[in-house]
Amino acid sequence: MLTNLYFVRHAHSTYTPDELERPLSEKGFNDAKTITKLLQREEIYHVLSSPYQRAIQTIEGIANYINKEIEIIEDLRERTLTLEPTEDFDYAISKVWEDPHFSWEGGESNNTAQKRGVIATIDLLKKYQGKNIVLGTHGNIMVLIMNYFDHKYDFQFWKQLKMPDVYRLTFEGEKLSRVKRCRLNV
Repeated sequence: MLTNLYFVRHAHSTYTPDELERPLSEKGFNDAKTITKLLQREEIYHVLSSPYQRAIQTIEGIANYINKEIEIIEDLRERTLTLEPTEDFDYAISKVWEDPHFSWEGGESNNTAQKRGVIATIDLLKKYQGKNIVLGTHGNIMVLIMNYFDHKYDFQFWKQLKMPDVYRLTFEGEKLSRVKRCRLNV
């Protein structure tokens, strides 16, 4: 029995230091409408999201379309990179990808973030077996989850992601059988 997880990296957001409540920008809201149109063709059964506002706002259109509440999954939240904002994000993010055990003060290592994301994903595969599920999430945690199932999804892959981006991961049980990027015209 095949299960399809549609990982939706959130659309563009307006920067605020409040990670949890950061909203989509005007462009982000427009792109979210495109995602809704794309997913309307996919017989979506349920919609789940990170607790972050920008992830929820990106996928709430498809939840409204199928008339279901968005289920919040805490472990789909973005990985915590550092306790305090960093001066050099590019260096900080490349360092944690170079050494999966390394973490900055107050942050999560790749291994720690990946573990929580994969546990949540496997739980969802069991709960929604045979269904098409949308997951509103974030670039880094999404690629860490994908990397667990196939190591070709790595730091270089993460760097080429768009905002938003949608990947359909097809599973047979808990085994990843296919990954397809869904074309967005944004």
